[in-house]
Amino acid sequence: MTTAPLVAAGALDAIVARRDGFAISRRQYIADASALALRLPESGAMLNLSVDRYRFAVGLGAALLRGHASLLPPNHTGHTVERLRARFGDAYAIVEDAVDSHGLPAIAHVPGYAAIPDALANPGIAADAIAAHVLTSGSTGDPLPHAKPWGGLVASARAEGKRLGRAIGRDSLAGVSLVATVPAQHMYGFESSVLIALHGGAAFDAARPFYPADIVAALERTPAPRMLVTTPFHLKALLESGVVLPRLDLVLCATAPLSPQLAARAESAFAAPLVEIYGCTEAGQVASRRTTDGPEWRTLDDVVLSGDGDATVASGGHVPQATPLADVLEVVDGATFRLLGRSNDLVNIAGKRSSIGHLNFHLNAIEGVVDGTFWMPPENDHAPGVARLVAFVVAPAATREDIRAALRSRIDAAFLPRRIVHVDSLPREATGKLAAARLAAFAAGHRV
Repeated sequence: MTTAPLVAAGALDAIVARRDGFAISRRQYIADASALALRLPESGAMLNLSVDRYRFAVGLGAALLRGHASLLPPNHTGHTVERLRARFGDAYAIVEDAVDSHGLPAIAHVPGYAAIPDALANPGIAADAIAAHVLTSGSTGDPLPHAKPWGGLVASARAEGKRLGRAIGRDSLAGVSLVATVPAQHMYGFESSVLIALHGGAAFDAARPFYPADIVAALERTPAPRMLVTTPFHLKALLESGVVLPRLDLVLCATAPLSPQLAARAESAFAAPLVEIYGCTEAGQVASRRTTDGPEWRTLDDVVLSGDGDATVASGGHVPQATPLADVLEVVDGATFRLLGRSNDLVNIAGKRSSIGHLNFHLNAIEGVVDGTFWMPPENDHAPGVARLVAFVVAPAATREDIRAALRSRIDAAFLPRRIVHVDSLPREATGKLAAARLAAFAAGHRV
């Protein structure tokens, strides 16, 4: 049986995480995961509700040692958890103090750390064991699981560690510390903060700071070399906050394409290269690019693309089965592509085609727009074949006329919004994403 270790092979005294300035070794992590595993039920699937990133990682390790899969849904609303219960009847929750388990049987983390046995080995996990079910919301609202074998996740983390290490002139991320603004339960945060520490060489800070001052405080208490793992939404808020930003070694960004202008601004502010990760729930992380170098993305080691346009398939490397990608790509060669937009994000107006992502890129590049998004009402809200786009903007210092004039110089007139609606904030998730259902409800609340 082929196995992959729980943590990277090598020195067990290497640092895997930090919490409040306390360095946590791989050895301590194995002891903590092993202790929690003994408290888990004989069978089941784990919904890991831990906000503390180290506790999340301990829960993941305990589930692996017990032979359980972790459940990573898009959110933890009562509705989503009820759907999970229907699909995974033996689901249980790992919780921190005062965390609602949404009616699932709950096991709470214990304070402190486990005693480290004198004889402690790095456990091997079956490479084909399902480590996680990453769930997306289907058209019916049922969470659709995508099974992730442990061996593939390990290979993915190693490939990402090598790629990011090369971006800063290192052989790996060994010794690099990271602060992440994204939750560990999201596929990006799962891969690029937790797994990249377990198998990519980095060490993560256990906190999940949100506000700019908290992010800066977490970075400042983190030893160099250090990297920030974030999203375009969080990055823009950080750059516009006015707080003094520390020097970093690397900024990693994902969940939505980043504009070259914002990337260049971030690189200047942090005196560090900015790298974007491209991926999807189905295939995991697939490629990266340094945004200021140009629009081309390059696949991670041994991942190969075939097809073109809206029928592109990824395979090889840590993607063991040929997996269709949900985005429209312009494939330059098997390892290089340009991202054109999501296939379900495209709009056709007057015989012309664009994507919501492309339109949002230009909307958010307008001076005075703090945050913004285009929205397409359902087809039955307008005449058949006649699209009537709406733009929601957080822009206290920009009028509708200012925004419309700026858009007219940036996008085809066919895509100018019928209405521009000023709002206090957009209903973004913790990752900075705007879920379609939440945006539709938000629009209904504004009588759009």
